Amino acid sequence: MIKIVFATNNSNKLKEVQAQLPKGIQLVSLKDIGCTEDTPETQNTIEGNALQKANYIKSKYNSDCFADDTGLEVNALDGAPGVHSARYAGPEKKAENNITKLLIALENEPNRAAQFKTVIALHYKGKLLQFNGICKGEITHTPKGSGGFGYDPIFKPLGKEQTFAELTLDEKNAIGHRGIAVAQLIEFFKQNQ
Repeated sequence: MIKIVFATNNSNKLKEVQAQLPKGIQLVSLKDIGCTEDTPETQNTIEGNALQKANYIKSKYNSDCFADDTGLEVNALDGAPGVHSARYAGPEKKAENNITKLLIALENEPNRAAQFKTVIALHYKGKLLQFNGICKGEITHTPKGSGGFGYDPIFKPLGKEQTFAELTLDEKNAIGHRGIAVAQLIEFFKQNQ
């Protein structure tokens, strides 16, 4: 049995990743290791934030762990909101406000192309590794669906007629940015048990 700390306080992310893991891998939450503070996210790249969070947990709690950071990159906005996705409309991290701000920014924009990008940084048995997942798609004109979280109601992945918020968790994990990165993480664990 592999026990690994997932360095997040986001219960939605925990649920998404847990749904993908095979029986031999057990997620340990930050709460389980006594970490009640927010992990730092002060870097200016998605990769930098994932690494900063993983390094913080490894150094402070001496636990093997992984951390992820995700951003929505919109072509017409030169990659924004990107690393600032969670706080796009302010420090309170309200998904509804972020969605409203993004839809206003794209109001008269014909190019709706965007991608979600997830980077996972893993500390495991003295190794530091990185796994990446990208899901290309487009931003819809109005929110649709009640599932998922964050920007899911306005992101329609390529090849789908539904937004992430209209897909089941399994459907989203099969094609989504975090699902792709987590699949690489699982493959690594299978080969390094």
